[in-house]
Amino acid sequence: VWIPAPTFPTPKERKMAAGHPEIYPLVLTTQTQELFKCQIDEDVTDEQPYKLIKKEDIFADFRNRAAVSDFYPVKKVIQEYPGDELLVVYDKDFKYGHNFYLIGTEEGKENYLNAPELPEEQEEYKEYIPEDIYVYKPPISKPWVSLGSEKEIEEESVKESTKQITYMISRKRNEFGAPIKFSDQNASSVKDAYIECTAYPDHHFTLKQLEKDVGMQVIPKVKDISTQTRWTYPKNATTQYYPRELSEEEKETFEQSKPLSDFLNNTSINVEIALQQNEIMNTFIDDWKCLAEEESTFGDKTDTHLKEYQSFTDLHSLTEKMVTSVSWHPTVYGLIAVSVAVRLSFEERVHFSGKLLLQPSLILFWSFSDPIHPQLMLESPDDIFCFKFCPSDPNIIAGGCINGQIVMWDISAHADRIENIKTGGSRSKKVTLKPMFLLEPDSNKEATYIRHCAVSSIESGHKKVITDIHWLPDTFEINRLGAVFENRNGICCQLVTCSADCTVCFWDIRPQKSLTPQPIEKKKEEHIEIPLDVPSTFLHLDLSWKPLTKLRLSKGETSLDHCPTKISLSEDDLLYNTQDKILTQSKAVNAEEINPYHNLEAGLANQLKPIEDFCTKFFAGTEEGGVIYTDWKMERDPETGRLMTKKPVSLYTVHDGAVHTVQRSPFYKDIILTIGGWNVAIWKEGVMIGPLLQSSCAPKRYTAGHWSLTRPGVFYVGREDGYIDIWDLLEKTHEPALSQSICITMITYIKPWTFSAKQQFIAIGDYYGTLHILEIPWTLSHPSTNEVSSMNHYFEREVKHLEYVEQRKKIREQEKKEMELELEKKKVKTYQKSKEQLEAELKMDYESYLELEKSILINLGFIKVRETMSFLDL
Repeated sequence: VWIPAPTFPTPKERKMAAGHPEIYPLVLTTQTQELFKCQIDEDVTDEQPYKLIKKEDIFADFRNRAAVSDFYPVKKVIQEYPGDELLVVYDKDFKYGHNFYLIGTEEGKENYLNAPELPEEQEEYKEYIPEDIYVYKPPISKPWVSLGSEKEIEEESVKESTKQITYMISRKRNEFGAPIKFSDQNASSVKDAYIECTAYPDHHFTLKQLEKDVGMQVIPKVKDISTQTRWTYPKNATTQYYPRELSEEEKETFEQSKPLSDFLNNTSINVEIALQQNEIMNTFIDDWKCLAEEESTFGDKTDTHLKEYQSFTDLHSLTEKMVTSVSWHPTVYGLIAVSVAVRLSFEERVHFSGKLLLQPSLILFWSFSDPIHPQLMLESPDDIFCFKFCPSDPNIIAGGCINGQIVMWDISAHADRIENIKTGGSRSKKVTLKPMFLLEPDSNKEATYIRHCAVSSIESGHKKVITDIHWLPDTFEINRLGAVFENRNGICCQLVTCSADCTVCFWDIRPQKSLTPQPIEKKKEEHIEIPLDVPSTFLHLDLSWKPLTKLRLSKGETSLDHCPTKISLSEDDLLYNTQDKILTQSKAVNAEEINPYHNLEAGLANQLKPIEDFCTKFFAGTEEGGVIYTDWKMERDPETGRLMTKKPVSLYTVHDGAVHTVQRSPFYKDIILTIGGWNVAIWKEGVMIGPLLQSSCAPKRYTAGHWSLTRPGVFYVGREDGYIDIWDLLEKTHEPALSQSICITMITYIKPWTFSAKQQFIAIGDYYGTLHILEIPWTLSHPSTNEVSSMNHYFEREVKHLEYVEQRKKIREQEKKEMELELEKKKVKTYQKSKEQLEAELKMDYESYLELEKSILINLGFIKVRETMSFLDL
């Protein structure tokens, strides 16, 4: 074993420490630093470059390592040190030759620990500069640098507000030195001796009285009397009145007078009646408050602000991600799923594609009982931008990726992990969430990663990011031509998606009938390749799933197509109502007993029954800010015979940016809310004139929105500056009723949820990847008695208003055409006059000219009346 020899200070090091005899340079190895806890950049830093080490620890090191110890060169100093702790200082710049040095005196240790802060140059050359020598350095002029003080100097400087007027007074030279005699005279009797300067109000400016000095005197009683007389010449004056006091004789005379007795007799009856009425009823009651609704014991109706309840952030993710979609679990209360994506543009994704492949794309399941660790993590091939729970079975989830693929998950095997602890029987809906401090130490710290069980084919699906996804209701299904039939399986088996590649696709999760039977050996090989942790529910779809039908939203004459961002079908179920929730829960219970998604082929044998009079039209929002109302049924081209998409029924470019919200009202199936760019619009299905409501331009761009689940006239809109605008159409229709700051960055998604009859939450996702859970106040969650009917009347009035405006436009156009026809007729008449009519008009003009000439000459006196006769004869 090789033992390094102890290092002693060299002559050069002794020379460097000559000015400080109490300093002893040392070399502390990494082992010694770990032993005495003085590791560089961890225990000793630039801010605290020293360490106090006990003398007993150093002696113990001597006993263990003897001469191998790094403190052995200064063993004698340590033994003679009077204190119990020695100061070891980290010499970063090797000022004394080694990485550490020891201060061997108690006085030196105190001077180092309590030394005044001096600049480095002053500390180095302090001992070399004599204190008696003073060198004068003359000031050097520097150029003026403006720091904005000119404005303050100009504001503080005193300037004359009025313009100066110069008067010049002159006098005759011969009057200088003349004797002057002063005498008294009456100013009113002598003319030009008295000039009265009366006051008059100047209307060019007004003076506001900012301060007034008033003198007051304490008196027993004060009486103020005012009149309607306007005094032109106000003056400062005071008037004091003394109270009138009656003598005892005058009081007795006044009490026995007849006028007083008559007055008391006349008014006593009315006073008695008034007193009786006050005992029977309260005359000071406010009748308007009695007309209001009864106040409930829960909440306060005056509180209209959203209250912060909880927030979730993925602390384990090393990359910067944003929230793309949020969805509450349909049956498990207090559980919410969030999809996140990397905050990169298309060019940045291409540049960092290698690094992104190493990071998983996830959907996180958060629970109110554990705000730090997610309960589940669903893995996907790429970032998810939209996903939805299946209405028939909440354990089935479908999502759309940025690369155009659809991903399916089945979390039935992990249902026990995400269920909350329920109180009471199994039928009770009341949920008790487990507090954070009651959780087991290692119960939720390791989240479960769940792999997807099916993914669509890249070649046959969308070519760009999927922006919206919906499950078709379990009441109907469609075929390849878009015709509507009854659902054979009785569960949701079809999906509809829209993408930035200008297409809308319908998907069917049931296995398609193959034309050629596959060999048994190939099926066995595929069955062997299935991982153990992936369910085989949708194995028949993996990497071979193709859309049932595909629609292209063409612009008509041009070769370009509309780029849909959000869609809304006409037969969307109102899943937010209580009855629908109970139905969803009952379906989930049945799914646990016998899962129908494991035997999807059973319903293919049933015959399709067409549904008559079914509305196949839907709304779609585009990237250009347009709102399209079109049909998903295909039609055949009369020339080629190919199936093609129908032309849109209507197209309105209302929004000045990409539409990110197209949602039907939970209370009215024909009312649609669209949000995009800087404004909001509300539409009514069947009214092709235009929107019922179109807001003005907002101060910031709108980025998300959602209807209220319990109030038909309220919806929430998120902005790019982190504010959320709360619209209440019963209160205001031209601007938001309330704006509240939620975060410091852009809001990307909004999703409300009713937790109970007394509690309602709203989930707000932002651009920095944080999910904010806020509690909705009483006024925004509980509607008034007639709010549904009031909003219905409001929408009907707006429809009549649109029809009236459209009718007035047609009338104005008709009037304009009639005016243009009249002008054309007048022009034609002027050209169709005969020659005789033109000569008659010229003759009449000439005769009027002669009469005018005659009257002018008579007025000027050039001709007389007799001459006029001859003039006319001529």
